[in-house]
Amino acid sequence: MTHKAGFVNIVGNPNVGKSTLMNQLVGERISIATFKAQTTRHRIMGIVNTDDMQIVFSDTPGVLKPNYKLQESMLAFSESALQDADVLLYVTDVVENPEKNMDFLEKVQKMTIPVLLLINKIDESDQKTLGDIVEKWHTLLPNAEILPISAKNKFGVDMLLKRIQELLPESPAYFDKDQLTDKPARFFVSEIIREKILLYYDKEIPYSVEVRVERFKETEKNIHINAIIYVERDSQKGIIIGHQGIALKKVSTEARKALEKFFAKPIFLETFVKVDKDWRSSDRELNNFGYNLD
Repeated sequence: MTHKAGFVNIVGNPNVGKSTLMNQLVGERISIATFKAQTTRHRIMGIVNTDDMQIVFSDTPGVLKPNYKLQESMLAFSESALQDADVLLYVTDVVENPEKNMDFLEKVQKMTIPVLLLINKIDESDQKTLGDIVEKWHTLLPNAEILPISAKNKFGVDMLLKRIQELLPESPAYFDKDQLTDKPARFFVSEIIREKILLYYDKEIPYSVEVRVERFKETEKNIHINAIIYVERDSQKGIIIGHQGIALKKVSTEARKALEKFFAKPIFLETFVKVDKDWRSSDRELNNFGYNLD
């Protein structure tokens, strides 16, 4: 029996539903998904295994023109996904301008591997509008297969998965068959805490925040976690903590509940807030937070 395996990389502009799609395809909650742009900062792999197949999905940050070094790293993650894909999933939706970020799109136009253009959120459109969008994308990416989907409602996801399976090359598995992702447990702890911050704080606060897990001690019965939330300014530290610590307590409680669901164990979570000025613009700090391509 032949075995298929390959890298299926998900790219596109911010807030088009890439992380929601990734989670649907993998069948597990690998990527954090919120209604805010720039939620995904890293390239995250989710691995789907069967006896005769392994699909290595990659979720990537939304493509944007960088304003600081963190966003440069995020763009590098997205562009790296064009280098090693066996199948590329380019995700758009029914409201974005197809010609947004043409520099990146021009790189996609030159690719010789199969490109599946996914028009997401079709539940928010009508037939005529969708037809116009498809026509526009046919012009921009003439070699791409176009599939309308609704990742949130799982519409078209099974059909997409079937098409991916057909396009995969014959190959042995790249990872162990019981492996779900390339990221360690600590990564998911920091992402889940950051997700709650994205949901509970407004304006620039979530984008100035990074989370580092200082302690992750797992026993048979439970997990003890100490995490530090880094911000850029003292004023942001005050907002994260809130009056009498109420805001931080709320975020920590919600994060603990999500972590218990994720790890299926009781969690003891302690969170602290520290100021690290301009961490988003420091090469050294970004490397410490894992924003390198190594």
